[in-house]
Amino acid sequence: MNPTAKLLEPEFRELIEQGHYAQMREIMHELDHADTADILKELEPRQAAVAFRFMPRDDAAEVFSYFDAEEQEELIRELGDAAARVVEGMGGDDIARLLDELPGEISQRLVNSLSPETRRQAQVILGYPARSVGRLMTPDYIRVKPEWTMSQALEHVRQHGRDAETVNVLYVTDAGGRLIDDVRLRQVLLAPPTATIDSIMNDAFVALRATDPQEDAVRQMARYDRTALPVVDSRGVLLGIVTVDDIADVAEAEATEDIQKLGGVEALEDTYTNTGHLEMFRKRGVWLGILFVGQTITIVVLGGFQDQLEKAAILAIFLPLVISCGGNSGSQAATLVTRALALGEVGSKDWLTVVKREVVTALMLGSALAMMALITVEVFSRIGHPTTPYAHRLGIAVAATVLCVVLWGTIVGSLLPLFLKRMKLDPATASTPMVATMMDASGTLIYLGLAILILTGTIL
Repeated sequence: MNPTAKLLEPEFRELIEQGHYAQMREIMHELDHADTADILKELEPRQAAVAFRFMPRDDAAEVFSYFDAEEQEELIRELGDAAARVVEGMGGDDIARLLDELPGEISQRLVNSLSPETRRQAQVILGYPARSVGRLMTPDYIRVKPEWTMSQALEHVRQHGRDAETVNVLYVTDAGGRLIDDVRLRQVLLAPPTATIDSIMNDAFVALRATDPQEDAVRQMARYDRTALPVVDSRGVLLGIVTVDDIADVAEAEATEDIQKLGGVEALEDTYTNTGHLEMFRKRGVWLGILFVGQTITIVVLGGFQDQLEKAAILAIFLPLVISCGGNSGSQAATLVTRALALGEVGSKDWLTVVKREVVTALMLGSALAMMALITVEVFSRIGHPTTPYAHRLGIAVAATVLCVVLWGTIVGSLLPLFLKRMKLDPATASTPMVATMMDASGTLIYLGLAILILTGTIL
């Protein structure tokens, strides 16, 4: 809650309790919608509902969109029949999202109270698969005809622009409603009034399919630096537009989901603070259980080298250092490649290019860390941790292992997301804990194998 909202919140409570609704309405109209939402979230649902009843419809719809699904549901219960007035001012995509998240009984009651046109728009959007572009689009846009003059187009904008999501771009359609181009309002304003729309068309436009995944809309919006993109069906008929504010919400949700998965957590369906303890246990416990089972492979590996470890317990001193190098380098590679996949910078077919890049980087990193490992063993042996006459040979074994595990960990970490992508799975599942767990077992195997090779006849 920002300072302005914090200062005004007590005043709002007092105005509502004393019934000074006109003054409250005037203050809300002057405030930014986000600030008004912050204030109303601090009030009791009953008090917030009173404020919504006295807010202008357009303002109420904007402020309502800043509430999360649970808060919206509570407000709708408090508003009763007046909820339709607030919802009517929202865009078709926002209404569809709201109806999708509300309990069935409340959703149906709200739908029945909407105007026929609003109800039709929301139901059309709800007809598309979840997480598709069709669920994001709004039917509030400006369309023009190619034969119209600039004067006609501008008059059309004046008449219908108030209800449009954006007027920066005008969409040109033919007699069948198919999208044939889009033109900037700036082009229309600067062209001669008698010139026709087709005179400024270049037949080069970018459009989304209603059935495309929402992630495609995020990538296309970023690639072409647009504030809105048209949405068409399989025949090219213009259905609506997707705006940058909707895309920003999707991008934030996708990034949050990927970050949570990279941390070894199933994606949360609600915010962190609103997720219950049992749900948090389920989301985190499943992965922790899987990783626990994965760690048992390390027990098998260590058990296979029990005799060597009994002969040279000194090897165990440097075991955490060695396997952490592999886990850390692998986790770095997995994170970078996963993000590159999400941004469309690489694909599963680019695995050889990725491996070549990562091998060169791994050799550089591994060499630097190996030199540090050699120096570390030498320094610690001089101060008696550990005590051995073969410190130099031990340092070579540790350094060689560090180089190998960094190389191996980087290759595994870079290829795992690509493999998951190829198998139609979420690359973010190649989480850093998973890579670290894999490297615990394989790093231990590499370390003890090289130790036997280099130290047999000395420490072993």
